[in-house]
Amino acid sequence: MTDTAAPAPARPNELTRVFARIGLLSFGGPAAQIALMHKELVEDRPWLTERQFLNALSFCMLLPGPEAMQLATYAGWRIGGVRGGLIAGLLFVIPGAFVMLALASVYAAHGGVPLVQALFLGIKAAVIVIVVQALVKVSKKALTGALPYALAAAAFLGIYALQIPFPLIVLGAGLIGAAFMAKAEPEAAPPPISAPLSARGTARTVALWSAIWLLPLAMLWAVAPGGLLAEIGLFFAKLALVTFGGAYAVLAYMVQEVVADFGWLTTAQMMDALGLAETTPGPLILVTEFVGFLAGAQAGGWPLGLAAALVTLWVTFAPCFLWIFAGAPYIEWIASRPRLTGALQAITAAVVGVILNLSAWFAAHVLFAELETVTAGPLALLLPVWSSLDAPALGLTALAAGLLAGLKLDLLKALPLMALAGLVVSWATTGI
Repeated sequence: MTDTAAPAPARPNELTRVFARIGLLSFGGPAAQIALMHKELVEDRPWLTERQFLNALSFCMLLPGPEAMQLATYAGWRIGGVRGGLIAGLLFVIPGAFVMLALASVYAAHGGVPLVQALFLGIKAAVIVIVVQALVKVSKKALTGALPYALAAAAFLGIYALQIPFPLIVLGAGLIGAAFMAKAEPEAAPPPISAPLSARGTARTVALWSAIWLLPLAMLWAVAPGGLLAEIGLFFAKLALVTFGGAYAVLAYMVQEVVADFGWLTTAQMMDALGLAETTPGPLILVTEFVGFLAGAQAGGWPLGLAAALVTLWVTFAPCFLWIFAGAPYIEWIASRPRLTGALQAITAAVVGVILNLSAWFAAHVLFAELETVTAGPLALLLPVWSSLDAPALGLTALAAGLLAGLKLDLLKALPLMALAGLVVSWATTGI
């Protein structure tokens, strides 16, 4: 099968089964989720070609919102149309949303969930291995010359050491790619593809999904202007437009608004929210559901918390379907234009650097109890405090490497074993 071959068709029940599996196993943030989808959709099944997957990933990285959820929605759309996109996108979010609602409910009632954190200690260790495997596979496909390697390195250093905004990194990579990579692979370029939709058709899609996204919020504001639910809906709808680069990129802004400006949560509660989001399936931006629920529950009990969580989920994820259903039909058209292809290839290379940054961030937080920021001129480096190395977490990571890379155990078998190992280690070291 070549990169330009059409993907094999999938029956609706098979598509549902596969994306339910992806939704249930999508632990560890975007890097691990992208790795999981690559394995399921490209390696294990001929549903997407390598080129289609990488082009779609680069496109999703340009959009606001959770790129992994949007990638799942695109894959579902590419395989099964709008119905397939809805199935894939919803199944990517719903399992984690239910888990987060349960954890937030326990947190609101008791202030913590140590047993759950113990169970997920082993899963987080496994995620480190999954991410490393994904980086190796994706980089082999995306980094095909000196310039792509340089772009990946520059993207990593820019976001890690210089805190350059993610959109600027993407813009810079795209411009370099359009100028210098337009004819990188002329012999493999597919024939020109006509734009698949008219401007009128795209406008209808935008109008429909904009209404689906915003009309409930407008009705909520009309019924109770200035109320807590309306404020939560408006804030997270605005957040959905600025979350370039995923949950990590927007976390500082969200903490500032939620803690300092609205006073819905404390800083400690926000950190607990992120910790829970990291150890549950689904996109990390589900942290917004925790915030919405806790804000509502503290103001009016569990029913208001549930209502606030539903409002938050709606305004956070409905626009993802808008971006994908309006833009996905043009991805292959974009990929057939030499300069746009060069830009997309450069962005894909930069995305490798971004995934490396996310991977390093996640691994550092799993393996070390303390991190420190070291500044040197314009550089600000987040480095581990080596004396705080978590030996049990390191041992669990070695175990995960043995299961996944050594024995090549299936994720459905490896993750429960790692969860059990995390529980045993936590009990042995802390008594939990």
